[in-house]
Amino acid sequence: MPAPSAVSKSLAGGSFSARLDGVDWAAVARDLDAHGCAVIGPLLTPEECIALAARYAEDKPFRSRVIMARHGFGKGAYKYFAYPLPEAVAELRASFYPCLAPIANRWFERMGLEAAFPVVHEEFVRCCHEAGQLRPTPLLLEYGAGDYNCLHQDLYGDLVFPLQLAILLSQPGEDFTGGEFVVTEQRPRMQSRAEVVPLSQGQVVIFPVHHRPVQGTRGSHRTAMRHGVSVVRTGERFTLGVIFHDAG
Repeated sequence: MPAPSAVSKSLAGGSFSARLDGVDWAAVARDLDAHGCAVIGPLLTPEECIALAARYAEDKPFRSRVIMARHGFGKGAYKYFAYPLPEAVAELRASFYPCLAPIANRWFERMGLEAAFPVVHEEFVRCCHEAGQLRPTPLLLEYGAGDYNCLHQDLYGDLVFPLQLAILLSQPGEDFTGGEFVVTEQRPRMQSRAEVVPLSQGQVVIFPVHHRPVQGTRGSHRTAMRHGVSVVRTGERFTLGVIFHDAG
């Protein structure tokens, strides 16, 4: 199966909202439907990537730090941002959401699920808070040599937006080797399928949180998706994760 290839041109420069205006969202939707993931960008400049990765050394922007090995999640660590989110993270979250909401609504309709995701992210966050999901979920992840992230799903409550982002902040081949982003699809009555997604610094991969619709001979069915990161061989790898629902 060919790898996703929605947008390979550089989108860096200007506001994030303006950068996303240059994305072929129809191609993104096709890649998500066909492969379960889509790649765009580079969206961030190298300077923006370095500045975001440098935030990991700070304490003030974050609400908690998780050591993966303590919970059987893999090896490495990540930090969840606190509210108010850093300006760049908040803008990325707010700018991407209205681009993805139509795809999310179409997916839920195909999967026979009831949902009408609002167009504006602030309205969706208000729904999360009314449901008791009050904690922000964007995070920075740090991997060193020998670190990895086990296959998982980022579910934090009953209210879930079905798509999320990962933005690679480090430069493959220079800052680190190994550490490929991986998506797996658990197909009904078949063996699971894996997709390795090559990323360059500043590129964004869009992928499912939990399920995605897959067309079968008798209509669409739900397929479970998981994602992770393979072993980092050398160096240090930083990633920004953007999840659109808040945590309970």
